[in-house]
Amino acid sequence: MLTLQQFDTRLFARVFRQGRNSAPVYRAAKIVSRSGDGYLHLLLPAMLAGAGSTLLPQYCVLLGSAMFFERLVYWVMKNTLRRRRPQDLVPGIRSIIKASDQFSFPSGHTSAAFCLATCTGIVLGGPFAALYLWACSVALSRVVLGVPFPGDTVAGGLIGSAIAVLTAGQLGLL
Repeated sequence: MLTLQQFDTRLFARVFRQGRNSAPVYRAAKIVSRSGDGYLHLLLPAMLAGAGSTLLPQYCVLLGSAMFFERLVYWVMKNTLRRRRPQDLVPGIRSIIKASDQFSFPSGHTSAAFCLATCTGIVLGGPFAALYLWACSVALSRVVLGVPFPGDTVAGGLIGSAIAVLTAGQLGLL
């Protein structure tokens, strides 16, 4: 585990410093990170409703159920494992934004983004690829801004995707 922590810390420092030294990357990371605050979780169902999609009820049930379980698992893991954030563990590092909570594992923005992307892919298909790229960008942006370690975002992506798939399976959508 120590070797994994060392790798995660080295990778974090490299990504964070490269982002900090590039104003365009820093600005883009702030915008992408902000897009992971949960607005799309409301906007996508609203867009389906506006389009009169017959898939809206199925999508809302899956997304609502999966997000409920994703938030529950995220909160329990984060507050049980209590992994400190990079700025608390890596000397000389100050995150660029203030985190919404105290601990970094798993990355909540990342798990929510991957849960949304996976639910969308299961019900709608096509937009999945674009949303998956967006979810990956959210994960990277969080590291660039100094909030979680890269491993926290990998775990968040796996958790969010897995919960979406498991929920869809329980709902008979797979």
